[in-house]
Formats: sequence, C-alpha cells, structure tokens
Amino acid sequence: MKLWVSAMAAGAALLVVTAGGQAVANAQPGQSAAAQPALSAVAAKPSKAQIAALFDTWNAALVTGDPRKVAALYAPDAVLLPTASPKIRTNRAQIVDYFEHFLKNKPSGKKIRTVVDVLDADSAIDTGLYRFTLTKDGKKQAVDARYTYVYEKRGGKWLIVNHHSSVLPPEG
Repeated sequence: MKLWVSAMAAGAALLVVTAGGQAVANAQPGQSAAAQPALSAVAAKPSKAQIAALFDTWNAALVTGDPRKVAALYAPDAVLLPTASPKIRTNRAQIVDYFEHFLKNKPSGKKIRTVVDVLDADSAIDTGLYRFTLTKDGKKQAVDARYTYVYEKRGGKWLIVNHHSSVLPPEG
C-alpha cells in the first residue's frame, strides 16, 4: 500500500511513503517500492530560530568592514534593494560596490521585530524591522528600517537571494 505525499509538477519528483514508513523518490503510479531507490531521510525544514540567526551572521560580516565578506553571503544572482541607495543591485560586483560605500558608516544592526516564514527545507523568508547605528563624522545616529531577506540553501549553504531594506516611514 502506498500513500502519495507530494507531486510537485508534471515530470517533477514524486515522493511516496510506503505503509512501512519508507520514503521513495520518483515513484511512478503502479510501481513497487522495491523498484525505487529509498531516501535515507526526507530533508528537514530549518527552525525559525535558525533562519532568524542568519541575520547575526550578516551583521557580523558588516562589522568586519569588508564588503566582500558581506557580499559572499549573497547568491551570485541575488537582488539587493538597499536602504541607502536608489540603485537595484543584481550581481556580486554591484553588491560589493554598495557595501564599499555603506560600510564607511560603520553600521551595526539590531532587529526590532522579525517574522520568519520557513517555506521548505531549502527556502525561507525573514521580514521585519531593524535599527542600524551608523557613525558619520564621528557622530552616531540610529536609522530604523524595514527589511526582507529571502534565503535559499544552495550547495549546503544558506544564501541571500533577495534583500530589500527601506527607511521606516513616519506613522501617518
């Protein structure tokens, strides 16, 4: 007896769980479980806390002052809609360029509110509000902003594939 768990799209992988609890990938209707390779384990979703902690890694990269370390946390095809620039950044060189300028202000971020949505084992969204402390001309200033990070797990590593940040508007 088979229980069909998920069918993604025509031609996509189909996950079947047998009555004995064995997971089978790419099973075809009517085909025996013995004819299919068993999956050792179904990929587990990360916790919301694990996804929220990715910000800490990003923030620690900011504090290094190295724009390449920050940019390395983004996928090569990531999109960045940054807080302090009107330009949409769509490749690694453009993302590095943004952080070369932004890091001159010695930013350090702290989340005010976060809402995490774990979509599946390899993708998640972290959205909310954060406060940056920036240092300009020796003076510290706080900037509150809205953010959205879309993460994908690629090659076993969580990368930012889309990041939007904008200054929080006044209540109105």
